Amino acid sequence: MVTSRWTAAPAQAPSSRRRGAVLERAILEAALEQLGAVGWNGLTMEGVAAGARTGKAAVYRRWSSKADLVADALRAGLPDLTRAPDLGSVREDLLGVCRRVREAMFSRPGIALRSVLHECDAKQAERFNQVILGGVVEPTLHLLREVVQRGIERGEVRPDAANSYVFDAVPAMMMYRSKVCASEWSDLDLQEMIDQMMVPLLGVRVG
Repeated sequence: MVTSRWTAAPAQAPSSRRRGAVLERAILEAALEQLGAVGWNGLTMEGVAAGARTGKAAVYRRWSSKADLVADALRAGLPDLTRAPDLGSVREDLLGVCRRVREAMFSRPGIALRSVLHECDAKQAERFNQVILGGVVEPTLHLLREVVQRGIERGEVRPDAANSYVFDAVPAMMMYRSKVCASEWSDLDLQEMIDQMMVPLLGVRVG
């Protein structure tokens, strides 16, 4: 019989206590669960410890503050954005990158990160902005550079298109429309952004 990963595990014997990476993963998962349930303001180290079925001392030994714990939980949970798609054309590759960014933004860690930014004070929000930069924006820029450079090498894209203003266009638009306009970025939205903004901007040769 196949069981879900959410199936309750048997109670652990006292002699089989979790340690090391296994315990750390459980704590990070519990932190994300707490963020989803009670938000940044309601999250406590004690609540995370209870969710991970460990003592709060085990949490404090690894993370001295709630901010440190939440930052690590968000970084560990964000989807991988390290491999650029290679689907045969710049247009399809750009769509592939945008779909991965959308997945990151609307994943459980991505949603938690945005809720944290709404609840934190200005100093704390600055800390989590770095998580967005390191976990979403900078990896996205790397993928876009790779896709555009590949397009230049294939003769699809004008040679002078590889510049920071072009690379900033997609993440800037996605962040703005998501945060300010509450856009959920359907596939049609992504296609229209690529066709109406990026294809002309890059001078992509179609057909």
